[in-house]
Amino acid sequence: MQAAAPGLIERAVAAVCRAVLWLSTSVIFVILVANTVLRYATGSSLQWANEVPELLFPWLVMAGVVIAAQHGAHIATTFLMEALPAAGRRLVATGAWLVVAALYGTLAGATFRMLEIVHDEKSPILQLPGSITYACVMVGMALLGLLALQSAWRAWAVRPAAEPAGEPAIPSAHW
Repeated sequence: MQAAAPGLIERAVAAVCRAVLWLSTSVIFVILVANTVLRYATGSSLQWANEVPELLFPWLVMAGVVIAAQHGAHIATTFLMEALPAAGRRLVATGAWLVVAALYGTLAGATFRMLEIVHDEKSPILQLPGSITYACVMVGMALLGLLALQSAWRAWAVRPAAEPAGEPAIPSAHW
């Protein structure tokens, strides 16, 4: 069975994550190159040039994690799912995705509660709150939870039918 075409939610999540990837990578690259050139040309450097990449890097990583999960690029073992009949795969996949969504929701909620605590921590030079980097974890977990809910819906919507040998009806590792 071929994977379903991505819906509005998947396209929106992918667009946001790609924008974050491009923006954070570009800004980090420009800052590091400018600081390196400045250091070799004048012997001095920008005081804040280390802080901005440190703040942007977690956003870059989390956007990459969400995109990798969306493309099913993480490790998965599917032999147990493949051993089940189509109706069993449908139930197990739906239940598993709902558990995954609940766990991501729990992590997003716990991170949200931590934002107030880490907001008081300030970066040494720019005095930016520590909640900026924690917010990327919260947003990433919320997006992963949303994608897991979408996968649960898709797994449930797949009707058990005769399938070609060796090809599972419900992909267990793809969003």
